[in-house]
Amino acid sequence: MAANDMTIRDLRTTLLRLPWPDDPWLAGHALGPTRDLAVVEVETAGGIVGMGYLHPLGAPPVLRTLGACLEEVVKPLALGRDATEIEGIWRDLWRSTLPKGRGGIVMMAASALDIALWDAVGKKAGLPLHRLWGHVRSQIPIYGSGCFRGAGGDGMIAKAKHYVGQGFKAIKMQVAHVHDLKTDLANVRRMREALGPDVEIMIDVNMGWTADVAIQMGRKFEAYDIYWLEEPVVADDFAGYLRVAEALDMRVVGGETHFSRHDLKPFFENPRLPILQPDPMRGGLTELRKIAAVADTWGMTIAPHLFPELNVHLLASIPNASWAEHMGLLDDLWVHPPEIRDGMITAPERPGHGLAFKAEVLRDFRL
Repeated sequence: MAANDMTIRDLRTTLLRLPWPDDPWLAGHALGPTRDLAVVEVETAGGIVGMGYLHPLGAPPVLRTLGACLEEVVKPLALGRDATEIEGIWRDLWRSTLPKGRGGIVMMAASALDIALWDAVGKKAGLPLHRLWGHVRSQIPIYGSGCFRGAGGDGMIAKAKHYVGQGFKAIKMQVAHVHDLKTDLANVRRMREALGPDVEIMIDVNMGWTADVAIQMGRKFEAYDIYWLEEPVVADDFAGYLRVAEALDMRVVGGETHFSRHDLKPFFENPRLPILQPDPMRGGLTELRKIAAVADTWGMTIAPHLFPELNVHLLASIPNASWAEHMGLLDDLWVHPPEIRDGMITAPERPGHGLAFKAEVLRDFRL
């Protein structure tokens, strides 16, 4: 076969189940008992291998379900196609699976393929994705996330101080779900007192409130110069999102639990959210780029959910980037972990997305 033949000749899925790293700063998380990963490798006839992955967070576990979807739905459609047909493959997968689910597991599986295809195309071109797409900047601000509500007020403050000590200029803490409203308010007040006026504080509700509670609490939080209030209501409550955004002076943001630009359409039609947080696991890199373009039309910026090692390429290639999110959930698994220093993440110059799992990770933790 010619070296430039990009025909997809194989698609391999590896399911991994790993323990969490022995890191005291992960105490209090509610992300599930193990780290579950679905890794997809697309091999072309010319010998190029592109890699994509999914990290479904929380319980119940869906790893085997994702694996079955990749084998039964995604693989048959991908084999024999040219790996450069990324738009066509995305469209065909989306249309062919509409009766089976316009989001959820089906779109997550398609996203893993999409990430792998872009990796393959970048490797073929010899370019990192942010340069293949059109470079804007090499460094993006990144905030320290994962000041987990389960660690309590003292634990959240300690982790925030740890981030600040590493040079981060912004942190994110959690409210709702675990504590009552008075305790949440006290934790926010204590966080501002502990960090002083020069560190940005984001607050994540993780869909834990109704709109009326979010408005009530948001007005109280505003006294502590909060940068944003994230996911105040459940993803499907678009009217609630808009009510909260209209009632508060602080930024109201969201989008990580929404699947594709279609799911985000109410936010575009009513642009009250200044920052959107799409997730590459819910539409792939192809969809993230489209979301960013539409958001830019409405004056909205992008701060994608987690996965900074992937999202750095998007943020480095769009004019409306705002923040990357760092939680360090997978950093110990990469041959080349993301380069983060003084509150900034640097886009890598390796071809494709530049990521590779350590050999022992793929060898020792297969499900």
